[in-house]
Amino acid sequence: MSATSLTDRKNTAISRGVGMTTQIYADRAENAEIWDKDGRRYIDFAAGIAVLNTGHRHPKVIAAVKEQLDHFTHTCHQVVPYESYVHLAERLNALVPGDFEKKTIFVTTGAEAVENAVKIARAATGRSAVIAFTGGFHGRTFMGMALTGKVVPYKVGFGAMPGDVFHIPFPVELHGVTADQSLAALKKLFAADVDPQRVAAIIIEPVQGEGGFYPASTSFMKMLREVCDQHGILLIADEVQTGFARTGRMFAMDHHEVAADLTTMAKSLAGGFPLAAVTGRAEIMDAPGPGGLGGTYGGNPIGIAAAHAVLDVIAEEDLCRRADQLGSRLKQRLESLRDAVPEIADIRGPGFMNAIEFNDRTTGLPSAEFANRLRLIALDKGLILLTCGVHGNVIRFLAPITIQDEVLGEALDILEASMLEARAAT
Repeated sequence: MSATSLTDRKNTAISRGVGMTTQIYADRAENAEIWDKDGRRYIDFAAGIAVLNTGHRHPKVIAAVKEQLDHFTHTCHQVVPYESYVHLAERLNALVPGDFEKKTIFVTTGAEAVENAVKIARAATGRSAVIAFTGGFHGRTFMGMALTGKVVPYKVGFGAMPGDVFHIPFPVELHGVTADQSLAALKKLFAADVDPQRVAAIIIEPVQGEGGFYPASTSFMKMLREVCDQHGILLIADEVQTGFARTGRMFAMDHHEVAADLTTMAKSLAGGFPLAAVTGRAEIMDAPGPGGLGGTYGGNPIGIAAAHAVLDVIAEEDLCRRADQLGSRLKQRLESLRDAVPEIADIRGPGFMNAIEFNDRTTGLPSAEFANRLRLIALDKGLILLTCGVHGNVIRFLAPITIQDEVLGEALDILEASMLEARAAT
């Protein structure tokens, strides 16, 4: 069945609110490659939006899932628990940054992890207000939307958001916001809009995901930690997109000299199977009473089995080091194109969480048009790319960290040709 026919069926059967970046209908996939229903091969630089750090169908992940299928697929851990859930919690407690005793809960999605982190923070502090950042993305549930710092397409048309959520500018010097200015905005917020003694938590992505792959500096994280400690506010690190070797460390907060009180994670935790978690200080995690946390599918045994395999693969294949190597190779190739493509405004990102930002060469303003033209040209040549950023002018690169060297080389050749073609079309 052709992609055109499937698209017609999709338009008839599925809400238009479920947007689609491509019209590729997957038939099979392996590591960093996808073949569609028409048999065409693509190199996947999206990885299910950062879900497949260990690649499509990693043999160890598939083997772990098959083994679990032979035992049981669901009991609901709150009804009939299982050892693998406990063991994975122990592993995350040891891996998540922070030199203190930790506890973990498992849920199903990143948005659910964020919601639970807010619940836990409110229960632990007895406060209700939460502060987030412009450009941040924290999910599509109502609390997730409220925390997210972008209106279109996430909030538009959905009415009033939950209250007691405030935003301050994320420090992006490329767009004229320094770390000092961001901290000044926080102090102004305390003076004008919300008493810091009423704030339960500040939530931040160590590297903004949908917002444009902007990394927070260590100095900013240390200042933010100091403010939180001064006022008894909990710091939540949203590591849903940054976690599990993507930035060259197990977690992006490992790059900094301070730790969050609560860490949310999902996406690459289970290598393509739905699983999310919140890990944090033990006394904070214990604040909600029994039954206050959980969910029917939270910590599903299939996802748990996959996650154990993912952690093994990251360690055995040294994917943190691999991410640094791949990111360096990608950024060097992109840097070599600066003279030929004057629309390049910035090339950035730790490890293999990289992005390139484009501005109009005449006006200097963000150029979503150029970024999207590049995406479409690359797609036609067999390379799947994703845009992001508040202005839609950023291409983000999220290929599996397990990508073979020769496949990466092929992808970089396509990327260079596509950028030059996009430039020629301006």
